[in-house]
Parts: sequence; C-alpha cells; structure tokens
Amino acid sequence: MTSRIYHQSIYDKNKINGTLYKNKIVFGFVLSLIFTLAIPVDAQIESPKQQMKRGVAAEEVICKEGLNLIIRNNGAPACVKPSTAEVFQERGMAFVPIKVTDIEPESKSVTPERTVQFKDAQDEITNIPASGGSIVNFYITDDDLNLAHSGVELIETEGLVEFLINGIPIPGPERMIETGPDTGVFYARLQLPDTINGKPIDQDDIVEVRYLDESDASGEPQVLVKSIPLRNTYAQIQSSADKTRIGHEFILRLYEPDANRDSKDVDRIPLSRLEYRGEGGIRISLASPSFDANSSYLLETGENTDVFEVKIKIPRQLDGKVVHIGDWYEIRYIDTTTPSGTEEKIILKSRIG
Repeated sequence: MTSRIYHQSIYDKNKINGTLYKNKIVFGFVLSLIFTLAIPVDAQIESPKQQMKRGVAAEEVICKEGLNLIIRNNGAPACVKPSTAEVFQERGMAFVPIKVTDIEPESKSVTPERTVQFKDAQDEITNIPASGGSIVNFYITDDDLNLAHSGVELIETEGLVEFLINGIPIPGPERMIETGPDTGVFYARLQLPDTINGKPIDQDDIVEVRYLDESDASGEPQVLVKSIPLRNTYAQIQSSADKTRIGHEFILRLYEPDANRDSKDVDRIPLSRLEYRGEGGIRISLASPSFDANSSYLLETGENTDVFEVKIKIPRQLDGKVVHIGDWYEIRYIDTTTPSGTEEKIILKSRIG
C-alpha cells in the first residue's frame, strides 16, 4: 500500500512538473510574442539605402509610416515628410513614383496631339557630375503616349529615345515611366559609362538625349534634342532675386548633396565657406556681419533635401568700399567633396539693381 502511494506521489509530482514546464514554454512563447508585437513595425523597416543594397528598385522602396517615397533627380530614393515631398515636386527636384501594378488599367483611347517638349529634371539648380557611372535623369512630355488616363504608362525606349556622349551612341534605359496618372510626362534615368572611346568621362563632355517624335502638333515626325553639359560637381548656387537691391533681403540657396550628412536631421554649412567678390576689389567672407544674415549658416530646407538657404542683404559699403547700383558681383563656394576628386569653384554671378 505504501509503495502504491509512493508511486502515485511520484506520478503526480512528475505530472505537476510537466504541466509547469509546458506552462513555462507557453508563457515564454506568449512573452516573446508580446515583445515582438511591442516592437514598432517602422523599427523593422530598413533605410532606402539599405533596401537598395539588397537589390530593391528605387521605385519599390518601402518607407516608414507617415513618410512619402520620392525619387530625387540624382536617381536616389528618399523617405520624407509629405510637406517636404510637395516642396521637392514644386521645385522639380523629385517626383513621387506610382507603382504600375497598383493601378487598374483603363481602356485605351487616343488623346489630342501636342508638341513634345523636354522638361528640365529640376529648376536652375541642376548639375550633373562628370564622373563615370553617374546618373542623368530626364523627363519627356508627350501626351501622345498618355493613353490610359487613370493609369501610369510604361513606355519602351527602343526606337523612341537615343543617347549619346560627344556624338557617340551609348546604351540607355530600356523603359521610361509616366510620373503619375494622366500627366503625359515620362521619366527615365541614364547611367553614364565609365569611359568613351577609352577615355574617362570629363568636364564639359556633352550628354545628348534625342527623342524621335513620330507625330508633332502638325502630324509630322520630328527629332527633339536635349544637350546636357557635364560638370565636375553637383553643387550650385542660386539667388531668389534676378537683381539684388542694396539693403534688401534676398535668399541665397546652395544645392550641395555632399553636405547632407544626416538624412534624419537638418544639416548646415558655415557662411565662412562662401566669399563675396565685387567691383573695386571687394573681397569678403559671407560670415561678415555686414551682410546682416539671419543665421551664421546656410541651413538645410528640411530633412534630406540637399538644399541649403540663408537670407542676406548687400549693404552700401563692403570691405571699406562703396557698392554702386549696376555693379557686378560674385558669390563663391569651393566644393571640396566632388565626385571627380577635385576642388571646384561654384560661382553665382549677379548685379546690383
């Protein structure tokens, strides 16, 4: 009798221990699941650069919640706030890609004919580096290709678009994609070769894009040509005013991707890196209090925009010399981080109005 009780006791004890062990496993699994679910999905999404390293196409990059995907004019994807995306689009510096697979096709119908025009990749703040392997982005406007009004057209470039450097044909993209439903504007990216006839791509080489329009406004075929001179740097300076008035504030804008070091924060460039040169031998740093700048830096216009701005005024006197109406002046920036590995002077030329 004692033996039976003893064995029963061992059995009950093992059963309890087994139940406890199973409960521990279940509890551990649930706890693990809770921790997994507690991690925000956004935290598991890689940056656009990491996704592209895995072979994800720029147009297929996934952004964190609350951010929009844009394709900048250097071909690089970026995840930005909706307000920043609007600024990029308004300035022509990027477009918001739309996945063709997400759009239901519509029955095709012929649209009114329009003359085809090249559309600048962005405003005057455009520059293409001369280093081999760089990307040239271009847009072509042609309503004749816009057949599905609620869809995004994907057009084969063979027999339609030709690409040359210094008159020598080079391979180009196989397709171009409409920038959105019913826009009639088509985007493509051209990757430059490392060499042409055995010589490296160099400063002032000319990239030529030829669009073979089968039917213009008059129904006749035509060839449209866009020539793009290459430069050794991405950077470029721009002013908000055509003519600068003495004592009047204007915006100085610098496009400088290399200064965009943190894609999640607003970067800055010291004003001491820019110099004003004027008639009469005027030569003075923009960091001088004479310019009454609203900041000691050119501040990036938003996260990951590559565009830096500052508000300044040109006073009546600079560097001990009088500034006259009608005087020409230059604002210089030295780019020390060029794709070509050289130091390049970026110069804005304007006049006092």
